[in-house]
Amino acid sequence: MPISFGIDGHTSLCPSYKILTSVICLACVWLLFPLTASAAVLPEERADSMYHSYSGGGVTIDGPSLLVRKNIGSSLSLSANYYVDMISGASIDVEATASRYSEQRDEYSLGADYLVDKATLSLGYTNSSENDYQAETVSFGISQGFFGDLSTLGLRVSYGNDDVYRNGDDNFSAQAEHRRYALSWNQILTQKLIAELSVETVADEGFLNNPYRSVRYLDPASGAGFSYQPELYPTTRNSDAIALRAKYRLPYRAAVKGEYRYYADSWGIRANNIEFRYTHPLAEKDQWILEGKLRFYQQRGADFYSDLFPYLNATSFRARDKELSDFSNVSFGIGVSYLLPERWSLFERKNTLNLHWDHMMFDYDNFRDVTVHGDGSDIAPGDEPAYSFGANVIRLFWSVWL
Repeated sequence: MPISFGIDGHTSLCPSYKILTSVICLACVWLLFPLTASAAVLPEERADSMYHSYSGGGVTIDGPSLLVRKNIGSSLSLSANYYVDMISGASIDVEATASRYSEQRDEYSLGADYLVDKATLSLGYTNSSENDYQAETVSFGISQGFFGDLSTLGLRVSYGNDDVYRNGDDNFSAQAEHRRYALSWNQILTQKLIAELSVETVADEGFLNNPYRSVRYLDPASGAGFSYQPELYPTTRNSDAIALRAKYRLPYRAAVKGEYRYYADSWGIRANNIEFRYTHPLAEKDQWILEGKLRFYQQRGADFYSDLFPYLNATSFRARDKELSDFSNVSFGIGVSYLLPERWSLFERKNTLNLHWDHMMFDYDNFRDVTVHGDGSDIAPGDEPAYSFGANVIRLFWSVWL
């Protein structure tokens, strides 16, 4: 079962991968419409091979990815992606109630884009597999240019079906369904300014929590003063998000991009996200491109979340997933892209090498570090220090234009 990194919500994969995959996954960015508003054209033919690595909070996740996109004629573009997560370690949730573990997730994606005049039709299929979680997602999208291609309207819908299992329990089996709808309006405002407004709604139904995670409650009969029982979530969740993005070309060929996103769901979670990016080409023919970004995220937790419940079965629903708590995240990153000289290029085509590094800092307001009880301390339940950690994400990839 995937570990939990957040509910930031930019991906159609199972919820526990959302922050990580929104940062590093090439295959699952179909919900983020590109911030461009030009005449409908097919995506560029290219192949990308990538290595990604995440390290933080006691967990390491890394693996390769390969993406290939090829056009057939002037109207059809096909793509295929293979993506791997190799997970090892133990998050704070695991440290408190279980032992370190390792597992692997394999993801396969297929996509097609069909160009009809000023409209582009898109189809997608994704299959994600690990030893206790199987997920399939199908998606459809359409984008249409208007007003001399100054405006672009986009619509995306997807349906996902997940099968959930629990290692060591052959009698446990559950399902979850995910329906996602996204609408965007992209507008060229001036020669230098492009803006986009997007709205998204998601309906989740079924088994929506982690079958391994537990909540803790006060138990005077226990030596530590508390005990654990399984989490229990509602079987439905409806969420909505609205985002405003803008990109401005600076006089010296650089560009700055900003984004604000607001998220709310039926579990009581409210979140705000602000992000800034700066891109600066260097040297002749943009042989070097530098990028920097800064992101702020603030969240109010779910109504049924608690770090410490007052007694056994205290509420109808209960959760102690730290990503459903009150927390904030600040992250910053830098990246560099290098266009290889023709004499070094493979197949005598355009080749680029790209390296990106992100550092993320998480601070939890009402999720406490229960591991302090393992060192013989006499800290009372509920008085443990608030939990925080930092993480690093590295992406190294090579792109070849076909």
